[in-house]
Amino acid sequence: MSPKRPPVTTHVLDLSRGTGAEGIPVALEHLESNLEWRQVTRAETDPDGRVMEWLPPDFALEKGTYRLAFRLTTYFQSQGVIPFFPLAEVTFTVSEPEEHHHIPLLLSPYGYSTYRGT
Repeated sequence: MSPKRPPVTTHVLDLSRGTGAEGIPVALEHLESNLEWRQVTRAETDPDGRVMEWLPPDFALEKGTYRLAFRLTTYFQSQGVIPFFPLAEVTFTVSEPEEHHHIPLLLSPYGYSTYRGT
């Protein structure tokens, strides 16, 4: 039996190299009623650039505003590049907590793009 898929997954693709971006720290955060961000869970992208396992692994979404914060500096510096964007933050709304939320990130040292995946 395969493990249960987490409610949020991401796939980071480095467009400048044409590969998945391995080793990028990612935090999933929730916007609280006091308008402060609270970390829900964290992870690091795997060799394919995906996050399929979070620490802690057992978390549930509730309706509200979330963001994925990708820390990019170390990843690009390991390639001898200083990124223009050291942090990519993707903010999104969860209106149906039982649905799966997949958020790809396409990046280069000088820009990034995202969309709601499947």
